[in-house]
Amino acid sequence: MDQGLLELIEQHRTHWPESFDGLLTPFFHTLHRAHGVILGQAFKVMGQYDLSPAEFDVLASLRRSAPPHELTPSQLQQSLLITSGGLTKVLHQLQSRGLITRSTDQGDRRVKPVRLTAAAMPLVEQTLRSILHHVGGWIGETLSTEEIQHITQILGKLTHHPSRPFQK
Repeated sequence: MDQGLLELIEQHRTHWPESFDGLLTPFFHTLHRAHGVILGQAFKVMGQYDLSPAEFDVLASLRRSAPPHELTPSQLQQSLLITSGGLTKVLHQLQSRGLITRSTDQGDRRVKPVRLTAAAMPLVEQTLRSILHHVGGWIGETLSTEEIQHITQILGKLTHHPSRPFQK
């Protein structure tokens, strides 16, 4: 564990002892720090391709959908952490750059499917290759294959655990 993270955990223990849990507090701080470091590196790569994280997320969601790489805004919003207003803004930006098209569904004119353009395909693919190269390379230098698989398995347990309702 890096010195800065150890200091953060110690500050929490010293200055807010009533909220300190010897097992969970280090876990939360470490998970949060690791998430921030990984995202920070990925965001730098996205910036090199003149993409915001939200724009890349939309393009990547469209790219991993079945050809013709088209989703409705509602389908997109289900896979993104963005409000409908935020999504509308991102879609306008991507459309003005020629990276997506919007059409009208003949069955329901209120629905305007979003489709990845041919110009967007190499951009999103190269961006992801660069993220995997830079961020994945750093992770691969830091952790063994077995450690990556083990962490993935453990974190998968947290994502599949049935949520319990908050109780007062």
